[in-house]
Amino acid sequence: MNIGDILLLYDYNNWANQRILDTAAQVSPAQFAAPTGHCFGSLRGTLVHLLGGEYAWRMLWQQQTLAYFGALQEGDFPTVEVLRQRWAEEEHALRAYLVSLTDEDLVGYLRYTTPEGAKRERVLWHCLVHLVNHGTQHRSEAADILTRYGFSPSDLDFTLFLNERG
Repeated sequence: MNIGDILLLYDYNNWANQRILDTAAQVSPAQFAAPTGHCFGSLRGTLVHLLGGEYAWRMLWQQQTLAYFGALQEGDFPTVEVLRQRWAEEEHALRAYLVSLTDEDLVGYLRYTTPEGAKRERVLWHCLVHLVNHGTQHRSEAADILTRYGFSPSDLDFTLFLNERG
């Protein structure tokens, strides 16, 4: 794994997030906040969880603290547009962090302690790939909700991203 690979994965991650947000912008405010059978309760809850994960993991990588997990609250995002604006800020901060990394940084270790006192040690590139994978899981949940509302985001496959990228 090298920084070019990581940047490509994060380009994909952003592309897929934007497809979901573009599609979410089509739902009514009631649909955005309506309870669903998904684990984060609503389309809004799912998307806030997805954004919150990106924010919290970046802060863990940069500050070695878990304090930012759960920091974003669903109620702080009454509309898709408010969520989209905050996501653009996070994408900018995340991109700035990623481009500061070197190939050597990727094989370094991230060390932190859980609130329960457990010591964790992870290779950084594993954490970086985890976040993209986490996004894939929760985008698929959001895509299911959107499709049930009659607004499919269409395919979110990595290979489609590569095709569109040229």
